[in-house]
Amino acid sequence: MTILLYGTIYAALAAFLAACLARAVLYARAPLHLRWELYPVPHEETRRAEHGGSYFEELDWWIKPAQFNLLGELKAMAAEIVFLKGLWEFNRKLWWRSFPFHFGLYLLIAAVLLLLLSALLLIIAPGWMVGALGTSLHWLYTLTGLAGAGLAVMGALGLLYRRLTDQQLKTYTTPGDILNLAFFIVTIGVLAAGYLFRGPAAPSTLTVAVGLVSFDSSVEIPGLLAAGLVLGALLAAYIPLTHMSHFIAKYFTYHSVRWDDKPYLRGGNLGQKMAEYLTYRPTWAAPHIQADGKKTWAEVVMINPAQRVKK
Repeated sequence: MTILLYGTIYAALAAFLAACLARAVLYARAPLHLRWELYPVPHEETRRAEHGGSYFEELDWWIKPAQFNLLGELKAMAAEIVFLKGLWEFNRKLWWRSFPFHFGLYLLIAAVLLLLLSALLLIIAPGWMVGALGTSLHWLYTLTGLAGAGLAVMGALGLLYRRLTDQQLKTYTTPGDILNLAFFIVTIGVLAAGYLFRGPAAPSTLTVAVGLVSFDSSVEIPGLLAAGLVLGALLAAYIPLTHMSHFIAKYFTYHSVRWDDKPYLRGGNLGQKMAEYLTYRPTWAAPHIQADGKKTWAEVVMINPAQRVKK
């Protein structure tokens, strides 16, 4: 049974990575989105970003080398990814539920990585794990794991409660949304219970991690903890197959929509893509667009929807 458990975890990890890669490739190959062009853009130079300006303010900007403020972009990304800055500013009521959930997941991921690091060190350099390093890592992955589990379950319960009771949000709530939150609550709950009630004779979490890394079938994992590990593996494989893969889409939303300020230069790659898009034959359902799958975009954009409506 232990080998079957290891196989399930590795198969789920492979599925997770493959699905994430497929999602990223799908988004990267999608046609260009309509850019927001809202300033300031975080990768703009600091002196212009402070007042919401852009490099277009420069005289003859098209003949000057572009300046890219990587630090500014990283700061904006960190604030959004770690602290959900946009949600805090525009929907604080939801932030109080969403932030604990997401930050709890971050802590759980950190705990898993620290545990795997400890397992690798114990295999490669066991002497390092005898002293302060081993003790520090033990407390780090233990505390981050427990804190992460508590925050994630609390946040998921809060989000679930709001979806079930908030009349405005219920309009946008699907059975899949309820299933996703329930999946997280059950999985993390079973994992936490399996860890807390594993019994004195059960192997430690580090022993289980070493067994997983080395494929040691002699490790006897308690049933409840094994069930939690299987649920966790299945959840990881499931996430990128649903809209919860927004952690991938968010990168493209920011870099290809909100922050994309690349100029249109004659003969450039942007112009070539736009020329290709004009040959597409859209099939939108909106009648005023007249997109019947026969007209090209070049023909569609020549239609004045307002005149069509008047007639």
